[in-house]
Amino acid sequence: MGKSRGYRWWPAAVVLVVASTGAVACEPPKTGSARASGSAGPGVADTAAPKGGGGQPARYAPQVVKHARAAGIDPQLLMAILHNESYKPHDSALERAWQKLKPDSAFGIANMHKAAFDEAKQGRDFADRDWRDLPDDPDLAIEAAAWHLHDLAAQLPAKWAGALTKNELLALGYNTGAGNMRAFARGVKPGSQASSYLDRLHDNWAKSGREVKG
Repeated sequence: MGKSRGYRWWPAAVVLVVASTGAVACEPPKTGSARASGSAGPGVADTAAPKGGGGQPARYAPQVVKHARAAGIDPQLLMAILHNESYKPHDSALERAWQKLKPDSAFGIANMHKAAFDEAKQGRDFADRDWRDLPDDPDLAIEAAAWHLHDLAAQLPAKWAGALTKNELLALGYNTGAGNMRAFARGVKPGSQASSYLDRLHDNWAKSGREVKG
């Protein structure tokens, strides 16, 4: 997720949402058209597991492997992206409350925007599902992310300039959109936020590989 899509001020928003809804707050690697996710934000403790599928992405390793293989993408890439997207609390109630304040915000453990989800579901076995199901259904979120990456891969040129790998380009596409991904493939240098997303992907790469290999 490089370019901001509304979560840059997530901690303050959580305080606002909690206050407005009356909810009680709990204490607390180096080696994809529509944007899938938001910008980098503060980390979330792996021990937290809020309703809706938050917490440690490693718990979803079986689903990651299953859906990545079905979509023909690298399971390690999908898992690393889930780790990149674990910067905010994936609590379904908070996500829905925040979405009322920011209608263009992302849903689910893969931080997917509505346009990306609606494109990814076309012709797929989850075509009858709704984007609003994502906060409560981690399996659906993972499946949609896998097929979104599949569709991004189909938009890559046969050859590209620069030293970025296919997985790095797909991660940048997931974060910044297909148009930017193709520009990076032509040799355009990623900006600071996209580079930060890649840095976090590299940081998450080794553990993601261990997780999907069981």
